[in-house]
Parts: sequence; C-alpha cells; structure tokens
Amino acid sequence: MEFVESIWQQDQDYMALIADLIENKDLLKLDDITHHHYTTRLTHSIFVSYVSYRIAKKMNLNVRAVARAGLLHDFFHEGREEIAAMELGSHNCVHPKIAVENAEKITPLNELERDIILKHMFLCSKVGMPRYKESMIVTCVDKYCAIYEVSQPLRAKTKVKVTDWVSRLRLVNA
Repeated sequence: MEFVESIWQQDQDYMALIADLIENKDLLKLDDITHHHYTTRLTHSIFVSYVSYRIAKKMNLNVRAVARAGLLHDFFHEGREEIAAMELGSHNCVHPKIAVENAEKITPLNELERDIILKHMFLCSKVGMPRYKESMIVTCVDKYCAIYEVSQPLRAKTKVKVTDWVSRLRLVNA
C-alpha cells in the first residue's frame, strides 16, 4: 500500500482527474471505515483507482472514467450487517448500487462510469458482465488490491515467524 500512497498524490495528471472528488467530505468519511481487515475503504478505493488509471493509461483507454469510477466503486458507508438488514440481496449485489447512488449525489456519472461501478462485483453477483474494457480493468484491479490488502500483513507476520524459527533452528544446530 505504501507504494501507491507514496506516488498517487505526486501524479498531477491523476490528481487533476479526481481533485473535486478527493475533497468531498462524504467520500473522505470512508477513511474511518475498516476495509479488508487491514486498511480503510478510502485507501482501498484510491489504490484501486490509481492502479486502474495507470493500466488504462498504458492501454490508451478512458483514464478519466477509470480514475473517477475506480475511486467511487466502494462509495458506501453501510456495513455488511446494515446491508443485510435492507433485505435487497447480498452485500456483493447491493453495495455497487449504493455506491452509484452516492456517487450521483456528488458528481454526474456517464454510462461508462456507471458500468464500472455497478459491475465491479460481477464475478460474485448477478449484475451481468462488464460492457467495457475499463470496467473489466477496475474489476480485476479491485480483486488484486483486495488480495494484496489481506495478504500483505499476513505475509509480513509469516516472515517474522519464519525468521524467528530459522534463527532458533540455527541455535539448536550450532
């Protein structure tokens, strides 16, 4: 995560695309919500947005839509229990719809941006396939980031334990 945090703010082209959104008080509240156990929903959204933006830029795709929709893809404040209490479907099906509603309160969305946000959970919901390459990029990057966010702290803990175990083993064999 530090990689993204250390460079996304320095990327002037990227910042120009999201400047109005990143200052929104409702979006910034996502920084108070734990996401994937080890990060915040805002940090995750920035991570997804920036990595997706970099890929879209290399592929000459719509970087504006990718950066903005990537940032807004998890723009909801409800927890899993609150979403379950709505009885509208699973968390995976409902939160993209809430994210679109919240996004439309702070910025107009075009068809591409709506598709990116609504379809980012298509692999584990029944919303249908993404219609655009940009949607698929954000979807795949979202899964990559989620795995990274969960596994990175676990890998660090494992490394400490293995290092400790190896040093103990060396003492026994010395």
